[in-house]
Amino acid sequence: MGNAVLLNLVDTGTGFNFSSSIESELTKSHFELDELNETTDSFNIIQPDCDRLDYGLAISSGALCGIIDIFLIGKPEKSPLGDITDKWFENRTKDFAKLSGWNDGKNGSTSSAIRFLETKFKIPYDQRGAGDAGQFIFGLNPTNHHFKSLAHNPTLLGLFFSILDQFTNQSHFVTENKLIVLQRADDGFELRGADVISKLFSAFVNWFGHIISDISGSSTSKGRGMGIPSPLWSWTNDIIAIKRKLNIKPSEFDKFVNDLSLKIFNQGYDIRFQATQTIPVMINELVTRLFYSVRRLVKYFADTEKKQRNFEELWKQCEPFSNPTVKRMLTVAHGTFCLIDIGDATVRGFIAASGSFNILEFILRVNIVGVGRFTISLYGEVKREICNSKNEKLLFDSTREKELVEYYIEGLKMLSVAYDDKQLMLFIHGFSNSYTYRETFNASVELASKRHVPREKILQSKAEGDAYFRRNNK
Repeated sequence: MGNAVLLNLVDTGTGFNFSSSIESELTKSHFELDELNETTDSFNIIQPDCDRLDYGLAISSGALCGIIDIFLIGKPEKSPLGDITDKWFENRTKDFAKLSGWNDGKNGSTSSAIRFLETKFKIPYDQRGAGDAGQFIFGLNPTNHHFKSLAHNPTLLGLFFSILDQFTNQSHFVTENKLIVLQRADDGFELRGADVISKLFSAFVNWFGHIISDISGSSTSKGRGMGIPSPLWSWTNDIIAIKRKLNIKPSEFDKFVNDLSLKIFNQGYDIRFQATQTIPVMINELVTRLFYSVRRLVKYFADTEKKQRNFEELWKQCEPFSNPTVKRMLTVAHGTFCLIDIGDATVRGFIAASGSFNILEFILRVNIVGVGRFTISLYGEVKREICNSKNEKLLFDSTREKELVEYYIEGLKMLSVAYDDKQLMLFIHGFSNSYTYRETFNASVELASKRHVPREKILQSKAEGDAYFRRNNK
């Protein structure tokens, strides 16, 4: 490939000047090359470095946790791990009651703790549908009022309606896809506080305390009781409430999902069971990260001499959080888990319907937490690929530009070897200050020869030059 250098000749009116010398052009080009090197180094192409063993370990972790989900999680009220989770929530309810002033002794019952919290954190929207207005007007009953009452939902909108109901002594429900407001919900309720700020604080404390009191069922519950709805399903109430407030009619899909959410809540799918579903997902997460770290730990000690080992380098190689390799392993592990879980739920959905498909059984069996975690992993994979594609294009363009600059620098070096830059400067000075141009013209002939211009193309004298320009100006 040929290399060429163009040094611009500028007519200043009183003489001529070259815009730059070879030496200055070399310096400028090296600065440009350094900037391009910094640019190319900044384009990080993030690619996972997983081998077959990494993928195998990730699949094994996902399969193991899928089996745990099938046999130990199952569905509400038929879950071995769910019984342990329920007991844990009961103990946390008692602990919170003790912090709030409950002193029924170490052997106090859960019902006693719940009753204390219901009295301590009194609210106006606890119509249970057992002989009160809610039963006759809104179709409430002890099994559904926690779901239908918006203020019982553990969401931001639930908190909003709780504070609103406490300030206005109202009760908001979503029932039969309609937003219902009960005025003067509790004549005996009074929100404590001397000003708006203190009342807001009291309303928040009442909301939180009442949520804790209901998380393991009510004080009159027999058996497991109806807890607080899962935040992953109670949003269906939020959608209908928002649309009704905006005078937008809920769609058939909104109604279908809301009815389905109420049905699975009545089957015991509450926040306690949602917490139970997180167990195999967390195990999958931890085991996969552990597999990654242990493999790199063994490799580090096998490949690094004892004198060269240090904790900083060890952590850099084994750290199982912020690198694309462990993230790819997590995507595979959670994908395997979801494949097994959804497969089992699908089969049981067909079995429960005796040939058709039971959507309720399917939803009760699907681990929504696992599906959500897998979705997050997929989002990360897609985002990295998009970023890589963009960086690869920019890197390609910068690399090409870098090659051109390197060729340019190489050409300048070759030219600097052919003649001394000082001689060029003398030529420029003479060309700028000589009014006869004769000696300067001879210097230009010599310079052209050193640049290897073919002899037949060199104008050997000023007369030949004048004749050339006259001929081209005609």
